[in-house]
Amino acid sequence: MESDFMTTTTTTETAFAQQLFDAAQTQHALTMADFTAAVPDEDAAYRVQDQLTVLKQQPVGGYKVSLTSAETQKMFAAHSPLYGAQVTTHFLAAPATVRLGQLMAPLVEAELVFKAKEDLAATDTLTDLWHKTTVAPGLELPDSRFADWFPSLPKNLVVADAAVGGLVVYGEELDTDQRFASADAVATVNCRLTHDGEVLKTGTASEVLGNPLKSLHWLVGKLAEQGKTLTAGQRVSSGTFVLPPHLTAGHWEASFDQQLGQVNLDVTND
Repeated sequence: MESDFMTTTTTTETAFAQQLFDAAQTQHALTMADFTAAVPDEDAAYRVQDQLTVLKQQPVGGYKVSLTSAETQKMFAAHSPLYGAQVTTHFLAAPATVRLGQLMAPLVEAELVFKAKEDLAATDTLTDLWHKTTVAPGLELPDSRFADWFPSLPKNLVVADAAVGGLVVYGEELDTDQRFASADAVATVNCRLTHDGEVLKTGTASEVLGNPLKSLHWLVGKLAEQGKTLTAGQRVSSGTFVLPPHLTAGHWEASFDQQLGQVNLDVTND
């Protein structure tokens, strides 16, 4: 059953979604000041995002969760996370190569990527999610269809723009309950982000709502509120361990302890 949330897209919202889609196709960035009135609240922003997803004419491969740290919530004047649907082709198995020209103004984040082994429900506990998922080391490349977007893009425009979704690169996927002794243990992972061998950032999983499984739990509940389900096979980039630097050409690696391993990405200048 479709919820009321899905059935009330306005002409303005539909037009905005088309402009976001066109901006991605042409790589001609939008000016954020032109659109602040287009999405007066978060529900309107998610309706725009849904319409944008329809325009992409591809299956949803999963989601990314944003604003999962106190620091990033403060930057975007938000009090809770937000999500963006990502089409299947935006999830890349590592090692991957990406051209800078594929993206508009990308950043780079180190994250855990979960994959649902079965459909997930809003009633699932963190322990249920620990049993029902695989986990992989990940690099997420947030990107926006708005010029000069980081860190000043208004929150509702972030939501409309598929949570500034770009690409998600994921490493080896292993059962979460085989990799970690408990759901709580997921919070203790540490990572290191390097570019051409130089360590740029270090971070810990507890930056992500205290535990990345809490980010996944939030997402499953938020989707349920909107009449949606996180289904078997879909992946979730669960939130960054580090404040993201800009993506540049070269070799990027995020390495994680607790035998999660690393994820490698080569970025070319073309």
